[in-house]
Amino acid sequence: MTLNIHYANRVLEGEHLELTDKTAICWFGPNVTLRGCTLVTNISARWLHLVSGTLSDCSIQAKSELKTLSWAAMKVRGCRFKGRFSGNDFGFREDVDERWRAGGIEDCDFSEAVLNGCRFFNCDMRTIQLPRWPCFTFLDARRHATELARRAWPGSFDSVIRTVCDPPTGTVASAWHAPTIAKKSGTTVDELRAVLETAPGLFM
Repeated sequence: MTLNIHYANRVLEGEHLELTDKTAICWFGPNVTLRGCTLVTNISARWLHLVSGTLSDCSIQAKSELKTLSWAAMKVRGCRFKGRFSGNDFGFREDVDERWRAGGIEDCDFSEAVLNGCRFFNCDMRTIQLPRWPCFTFLDARRHATELARRAWPGSFDSVIRTVCDPPTGTVASAWHAPTIAKKSGTTVDELRAVLETAPGLFM
């Protein structure tokens, strides 16, 4: 029998929440607020449901890689992220369902995180601290699409560039991990970096 752990309609302050039970579904929301909490995840995204609420000044630590999770329904402010995040979306979205329009992200620190294929939506990236190399981030890639397409990208990385330059509505940035994406693209980190260093709109 699957256990449901529900955090809803309440405020948690200074709590340490460790999500480690791979047989339990964890729900955050509706209307949950975490202030100054530590949230440690060691479960897959399919066991973690972000319904609605606010995460303020929290530490969010992924003990195992957290893949393909949308944070769009949550307001995330002043939080620090650590660990590996793959295919996560941060910030509210207007192009999906109404629930995903309620969230947002600001003043958050990802400098100690590893991000790969993670996107940021409808937010001011000047308030976001991004991880440096070997992570790299395309900022406002649609505006730089023509110049990015002109470059001779190594391996099959040009397919990533096509995706980056034609993102969903509201995308303001996408972050990648060089060793991970270089391996998938059939190239090396050094070959990839050589071209990235000449690309516009890039943070690394």
